[in-house]
Amino acid sequence: MMTNQHRGAFAHVLSSPLAGEGKAARLAMPLAILLLAIFFLIQQALTAHAAMDIQEVKSGKGIKAWLVEDHTVPIVTIHFVFEGGTTQDPIGKEGLAYLMTGLFAEGAGDLDSDAFQVELDDAGAHMSFIAQRDCINGSMRMLSQHQDAAFDLLRLAVNRPRFDQEAFERIRAQVFSDIIAKERDPKTIAQGKWRRALYGTHPYSRPDKGTKVSLAGITPADLSAFHKAIFARDGLRVAVVGDIDAKTLSNKLDQLFGDLREKKTLFPIADVAAELGQQVEVNYDLPQTSLQLVFPGVARSEPQFFAAVLMNEILGGLPFTSRLYDEVREKRGLAYSVASNLVDQEHSNALIISTATRSDRASETLGIVRDVVKKMVEEGPTEAELEASKKYLIGAYAISRLDSSSSIAATLVDMQIDNLGIDYIQRRPALIDQVTLGQVKAAAKKLLSAEPSIMVVGPSLGGKG
Repeated sequence: MMTNQHRGAFAHVLSSPLAGEGKAARLAMPLAILLLAIFFLIQQALTAHAAMDIQEVKSGKGIKAWLVEDHTVPIVTIHFVFEGGTTQDPIGKEGLAYLMTGLFAEGAGDLDSDAFQVELDDAGAHMSFIAQRDCINGSMRMLSQHQDAAFDLLRLAVNRPRFDQEAFERIRAQVFSDIIAKERDPKTIAQGKWRRALYGTHPYSRPDKGTKVSLAGITPADLSAFHKAIFARDGLRVAVVGDIDAKTLSNKLDQLFGDLREKKTLFPIADVAAELGQQVEVNYDLPQTSLQLVFPGVARSEPQFFAAVLMNEILGGLPFTSRLYDEVREKRGLAYSVASNLVDQEHSNALIISTATRSDRASETLGIVRDVVKKMVEEGPTEAELEASKKYLIGAYAISRLDSSSSIAATLVDMQIDNLGIDYIQRRPALIDQVTLGQVKAAAKKLLSAEPSIMVVGPSLGGKG
């Protein structure tokens, strides 16, 4: 599941070439800012680690949640996840999960769409459902003084969504229109071709929103059946942050989830490794060419996870100071942005390098990226690079994952899914600190020695790269 290191596998980085002059002046300021930022990030992280008290709350019906009480602001945030996402769409009905999540606020229980929206506004609450590949995410932020009304609306949405025909047709038409609008979009076409090239017939290759044909075949009855299969207590993870105590939350958990089925009904999904060693081109006459390189990744559960994370930060994750940033942007001005990211999914993982450059310099840029990767494999990072990346990784956690009640709640759910333990936030700095240079070098060889798959969106490279 996703951690702070995991970003979209098919993110399309839009960049622009920069002039290469004035490197020393430009580099000195970012480095100074980065060092100062690291200091403050570490202080904030240590404060967050020390101050955050995570309680496990268990309801009368056995539903568990992690709670961080914070009574300084009259707001309550709940985040929850049900196992099973767009990979559970039946063949021929792709887009089912995505469409379903667009309808939870369109009426539930005795309230039709308009009435539900009015009640939601009156309660001062914001509710959201998102279909991801491996799960359905739900969340609500509410004023604590209106929590009874807000939780009751969430209860209706979770347990008794209506999927009325009028609302169903309207939301489906919106998704349908979006698909049509993007039919000729190079990025959308490239992403579809890229997914199929990497994952073949695996569910990860399918479009989350479905197709015009698959959407046309979906009915409200399909949504109801899908909801019944996915929304069950055994696939549920919950976290709550804010102005609520453990006893009150225990009662709310039974109210929200106590009447759901005990067991979910999911199709088995096989693990899959991305198909490497291929070059996929989506040729358009564009002034800028986008490049992605896919290497093997590392699962969150593997012992070498943090070694891989630290290596990735040095390669292309650290702002202003990563090797890719220095070679591609600072020294040559070939791109505005270049980065590497680890992507960990339930059934697959990868390390992805992304950039975009002027089309007439795409082959050169790809060559530089591959040279940086080769050097990382052959030599690995330096001790100084490793120490800097450790400091940044420890300090940045507070900003990227603990900066709001919503992000804290989402982080706590991720921790549950990954079985990291309720004390993970306190243990995390030590886990990072104990990684050795040898382990990071080994991670570089393991992940980056493979021949990557490469996607090119723009004019053809003509076999170069």
